Amino acid sequence: MAADPLSRAFSALADPTRRDMVARLALADATLTELATSYDVSVQAVSKHLRVLEDAGLVSRGRDAQRRPVHLEAQVLDLMTGWIERYRREAQARYERLDAVLVELEPGSEPTAARTTKAATTKPGTPKPGTTKPDKRTTTTTRTTSRRRGGTR
Repeated sequence: MAADPLSRAFSALADPTRRDMVARLALADATLTELATSYDVSVQAVSKHLRVLEDAGLVSRGRDAQRRPVHLEAQVLDLMTGWIERYRREAQARYERLDAVLVELEPGSEPTAARTTKAATTKPGTPKPGTTKPDKRTTTTTRTTSRRRGGTR
């Protein structure tokens, strides 16, 4: 099954051992044997983990004479970071809008609609346009119910 690069990368990083290998390779390239010494598994098991990371495009294996270093490929990590950042910004914007609504709903705070209504209506005691009689109306306020985060209804 050929999945997109982003799905393959996230799937490969679902395993904590592979995430740790990526963290080690972020510091410096290492050979299979050097990586295997850090884990309580066989060299063959580490090789299989590296194969999964390689299939996902997260690492590549080079050749340096007799040495075959494993190199971390940053492009796939950049792709993952971009995807995560996009949704982080969207979630952050939602939370900021929610915070603004919650501030408006706090006791003693005036809802936006009431502020707009007050600005548009004449103040009590001032004459209506075209008349000399004062306006005895009071400004209207919007009645809202307050819902707090984590609270009960």
